[in-house]
Amino acid sequence: MNAEQHDVGVSQVAAAIAEPARTRMLCSLMDGHARTSTELASIADVSASTASAHLAKLKELALVRLHVQGRHRYYSLADKRVAQALEALMVIGQNAAPTFTPRTPDRLQFARTCYDHMAGTLAVRLHDRMIEAGWLVDVEGRDYRLSESGEALVEELGVDVQVLSAQRRRFACPCLDWSMRRPHLGGALGAALLQVAIKRKWVIQDLDSRALGLTASGRREMAGWLGIDVEMDAGPAGAIASRLAPTLALGYSKIRRSP
Repeated sequence: MNAEQHDVGVSQVAAAIAEPARTRMLCSLMDGHARTSTELASIADVSASTASAHLAKLKELALVRLHVQGRHRYYSLADKRVAQALEALMVIGQNAAPTFTPRTPDRLQFARTCYDHMAGTLAVRLHDRMIEAGWLVDVEGRDYRLSESGEALVEELGVDVQVLSAQRRRFACPCLDWSMRRPHLGGALGAALLQVAIKRKWVIQDLDSRALGLTASGRREMAGWLGIDVEMDAGPAGAIASRLAPTLALGYSKIRRSP
């Protein structure tokens, strides 16, 4: 691709993302799940025919992927690079403010999915804790590797480090969090730890957004396994776990796992 073609490609993608309805559709797919055109039309608050036209444009520019199962048609982000680009644009979009103040809804600011890994306050604290405890080691300022004690910890949690290392993607890397302006953990390891949290029911995925709700058992087990002490406002009796996150204080406990 020559320079002129490259410039045209960038402008076409930028124009596609800039349309508000398309932006809402793309952001709704950042939880890694596929959705029908009807669901995306509702999210974008447009008619079915308008949604179809938007999705055709997004598919043409390789921003979304179409999945056909029988008579059903589903759309997802084309790959994790699209999610990373959207997350980066969210950070840039807030740079115009003279003083940074998080404007993310409380539930999303606390914990959410960033395509296939966890983002938000909880994820940033997890990232910081793993570095502070020496489980993650910086590699030339752009990637991480696991220390011996870090590898033992994640293996004990059920993560197969050798399988992750063999994947054709970065093993572990910082991913700038758009609501916190600080990194959370991305890469294959970040994705694996999100699956651990879901499988162990530390967090519950919201049905209608990217939000993740911390459960009571998750709060206890994250303190025990990882040394993250999470205080959260339980709210009214009977509130489901995914709504429990708005008021919190996160800090490091003195729990240490032996190397």
